[in-house]
Amino acid sequence: MNTKARTASLRRKTKETQIELSLDLDGYGRSQVSTGIGFLDHMLTALATHARFDLEVAAKGDLHVDAHHTVEDVGIVLGDALLQALGDKQGIVRFGHAYVPLDEALSRCVIDLSGRPWLHFDVTFKARQVGTLATELFEDFFWALADHGRMNIHLEAIRGRNAHHIAETLFKATARALSMAVGRDPRVSGVPSTKGSL
Repeated sequence: MNTKARTASLRRKTKETQIELSLDLDGYGRSQVSTGIGFLDHMLTALATHARFDLEVAAKGDLHVDAHHTVEDVGIVLGDALLQALGDKQGIVRFGHAYVPLDEALSRCVIDLSGRPWLHFDVTFKARQVGTLATELFEDFFWALADHGRMNIHLEAIRGRNAHHIAETLFKATARALSMAVGRDPRVSGVPSTKGSL
């Protein structure tokens, strides 16, 4: 079985954002996150905790404009880091799924590390924002993650009233589904695909 370290450390700098991110897929759920957006920090911390990834994120963005560039670019860099850390994808489970509840809210995430980016996002928020973060930006984050991580993500909020709870179940379900998908399966020789590549 492939025991190579599955880590990545990336930097992205544009006129809109500066991001440094490090990721260990075989970590313990430790995180240090600072994006300038409190609720995004909370969600990324939850993702690391429940995926058992070690994650460090330091982001500075043009928050005087709005949060869009920072949220999307963090999703881009996290997706890039996941793809890099996975390497040739030999021996992985590939598919992952999870249901996660939080009080009245329940969400489902299904993931395929297929190499083909796609996001199905069936989520309705009654509130326009959580804290200072516009709820419409969650879809942008997950699109960036799917696109740059080259993965297929199906996210659905099955029920829920509180926008904080709904968002948190989305991130935690994604975390648990990712944890399953990136897991190593000792029975897999090469990559888990009939085509022989992912």
